[in-house]
Formats: sequence, C-alpha cells, structure tokens
Amino acid sequence: METRELRYFVAVAEESHVGRAAERLGMAQPPLSRAIAQLERRLGADLFVRTPRGVELTSAGETLLREGRTALAAVEAAERRTRRTAAAGGRASVVLTAKAGAQSELMAKLLDAYAAEPDAVEVDVVLSPPGHQAVMLRDGRADVAILHRPFDDLSGFDMDVLAVEEQVLILPAGHAASARPSMTVAEASSIPDLPLPRWPNLDGSYPDGPGPELRDMTQILQLIRLGRAAIVLPESVRASVREGLAVVPLTDAPQVTTVIAWPPHSTSPAVAGLVRTASRL
Repeated sequence: METRELRYFVAVAEESHVGRAAERLGMAQPPLSRAIAQLERRLGADLFVRTPRGVELTSAGETLLREGRTALAAVEAAERRTRRTAAAGGRASVVLTAKAGAQSELMAKLLDAYAAEPDAVEVDVVLSPPGHQAVMLRDGRADVAILHRPFDDLSGFDMDVLAVEEQVLILPAGHAASARPSMTVAEASSIPDLPLPRWPNLDGSYPDGPGPELRDMTQILQLIRLGRAAIVLPESVRASVREGLAVVPLTDAPQVTTVIAWPPHSTSPAVAGLVRTASRL
C-alpha cells in the first residue's frame, strides 16, 4: 500500500462519508471513491459498508484503520526526526520528554548516569503538561519519554518499568485536613476550599470544574501554599515537599507505574543506551 492510499482511507473512515472526506482532502469525490475501491481490490476485502447516510467500517476496515493510523504516525515521526537531525547539522542527540515537575529526582539520576557512559550523546529534555508526552513520542517530536500508567496511553510503545508507587494528597500544612492519617480519593476531591487543579487538554482547552487552570508544577505548589488548592501526586514527591506543604496518603488511589518508553521501530543506538541506563537505575 502507498501512504497516499492510507491517508485517503483514514479520512473516509474518520468522516464516515466519502464526500466530506474528499472535501477534507481537497480533492474531487470520484477519484477518492476509485482509490478506495482499488485499495479494497488489492486487499481482497471490503473496508466499508455503504449506507444511505455514508459509510461504515467493516471488521477488516476497523483493523486497517487501527494499523493504518500507526503506520502513518510512524512515517510522520520518521520525517520529523530526519528534519531534526538535519537541522542539528548531523549532531547526534536524543530528545527526552517528561511531565514538568514529575520524577525530577529520577530524571536527574538518569541524566547524570547516562552522561557518564562512554558513548553518551547530548540529551535534550522537553518538559510539557500532562498528557502531551505520548503524543510527542508518537509524532516524532521526542525519541523517548517518561510516562505514567494509568494516566498516559502506553499502547504501541516498547517500555521498561522504572518505579511503582502509591499516590498522596499534597495540601497546605495548616489546613484541618492535613492532620488526617489517610484519606480516600473521593474525600480528597471534595475538600470545599481546596479544589484539585485542571490540566490542559491536547488542544489547549481545559476540562470543566472548579479547580484552577494550570500548566506547571511550580504554579500549583505556590497555590497550595497560599491555601487555594490541593493536588494528588505519586508518593515520591515527598522528597521535594518543602515548608508550608503537608502530605496525606490516599488509601484507594491506583498505583502509579513510571516507565521509560520508546517507539518499537526505533533503531537509535542513543535511545538504546539511554534505556539501558534507566533500566540499571
């Protein structure tokens, strides 16, 4: 198959209508219909069921949509990584992405240990809001990522587990709730004067809710010290808790599994070296 055919197919599948897909692709409908029909003949399978309102995917079509998206993402990632290398003048480097403020101690140990390796290359660290790391890894803006289950989508990545830990509530040290020995997630979410923060969606919008709109950990920690918010974080944050903050364990929060992840098609020796170092830690 050609990537052009895959792009045509994905557009029709996502629009559920050949006419809307043709408009999205900037082409006429007849050649798009012919391209889809040719793809079906080549695969020996019907990809769509035609209906009065448009088209619906068959089981074979659902498989191709899932695999086709992965293939197109890999092609786009290869293009972006190649351009990055060219822009760097051929200088070898690895782009590592992680959540801003998360696992800072682990990250520092990893970068120091990797820098001591004889074949180490420069590591460009990109810190971004929660939820952006897996997207950056898929589209080629990053080569390796620190991700967290169950919050990040780990599907399609190779990975090694770095840590498994419980979650805790960070709140102002002088607040009445800070004296409690433990708390449930529901209780932590319903403290009237300490709303949990809202992090941006991938499109930059924020989900509805009473909590403050945030983009980095420095901002939320300052709001917590001012008595305006609280936040649920992995237990390792205890190491960086400073004066004015309190930590309360959560009894029913899911465990957080921190992993180092990379694309399964990666052939970068630098990525392999960074992953080996992380696994040793």
